[in-house]
Amino acid sequence: MALSKIDLANMVENQMPQSLIADNINFRNIIINGGMDIAQRGTSFSSISSGNSNYPVDRFRANLTTAGTWTMSQDTTVPTGQGFAKSFKIDCTTANASLSAGSYIVIQHLVEAQNLQYLKKGTSSAESLTLSFWVKATKTGTNICELYDADNARQISKSYTISSANTWEKKTITFPGDTTGAFTNDNAESLQLHFFLGAGSDRTSGTLSTTWSSFTAADRAVGQVNHADSTSNEWYITGVQLEAGSVATDFEFLPHDVNLQRCKRYYQLFDDGDATSAITLGTSYNSTTVYTVIPLHPEMRTQPSIDQVTGTNYYDYLSNGSSHNFDSFGGSTGNSTNKFMRLNTSPNISTTAGHSGWIKSLSSSAYLAFDSEL
Repeated sequence: MALSKIDLANMVENQMPQSLIADNINFRNIIINGGMDIAQRGTSFSSISSGNSNYPVDRFRANLTTAGTWTMSQDTTVPTGQGFAKSFKIDCTTANASLSAGSYIVIQHLVEAQNLQYLKKGTSSAESLTLSFWVKATKTGTNICELYDADNARQISKSYTISSANTWEKKTITFPGDTTGAFTNDNAESLQLHFFLGAGSDRTSGTLSTTWSSFTAADRAVGQVNHADSTSNEWYITGVQLEAGSVATDFEFLPHDVNLQRCKRYYQLFDDGDATSAITLGTSYNSTTVYTVIPLHPEMRTQPSIDQVTGTNYYDYLSNGSSHNFDSFGGSTGNSTNKFMRLNTSPNISTTAGHSGWIKSLSSSAYLAFDSEL
């Protein structure tokens, strides 16, 4: 539970240990969902071989090209006695033992710029950043973590070693503060955290950039082992924490509801094929179109896009004692914001203008969500 200013003052007055005070300051972790507890999109995705929109857990995505094929999932394998319930698992199902120059696979977490201003990046007072996490992998050897400043095209990479196969190990890495290039103060992407799992020569042929420098692709992942070289390879991670300073504190466990609300700023799931409950209310604008307004709680980062799975008669609008089936939702860009979405039904609906009703899904395959990821 967060301490009030009065509680903190009393602790100082009574000479309570400073470490106890520090341990109760909430939201020191820059990473959202570092314990891998929230997975709104689902808990397992298979046959992934390319792209950068693969989110097995909220706020963590896999970005890859020509680096094998993978199953990615939220898993219950966790380090014993550390308080974690879930992890991010990636399992190689088709190997690529000889990566081409442009091949890579990286696990990414992207951070919103206005959450980073206290780091004072680009000034002489720039804060160091300390990354800590638990990792378990089949393949041992050198691995690379990278911070990338998307505002100023600057990078820094550090290596860590997986020493024992199939064993949870805690890693701690400190990155010095960067006195060049301030983060823009807006709701766009500024900082990227990258965990490399494999990379071709385009990203490994230079000298590892262990101090902040202008972006050079060849310096990003020098020395990285190839986790894509065998279908026996698995890689797990949990407890990811990135915080200001040069010391790693204990992982900041947040209540589930708080963690979920933070994730919903970037992605909100409304229906995943539950045909037993309502999605929203609607009103017949004319004989073929129903409008509905869905409030977004919390307010999303930007006006979101619709993420949906559709098909013939996937949805039902119940109005005036009758069912009116339709296939999908359309967005209304000019009348939506990051606080609400106005949707309309597809043109195949037949209804009566002026009537109201409620909307539900009819198919277990139906899926409706809103996306404003970085």
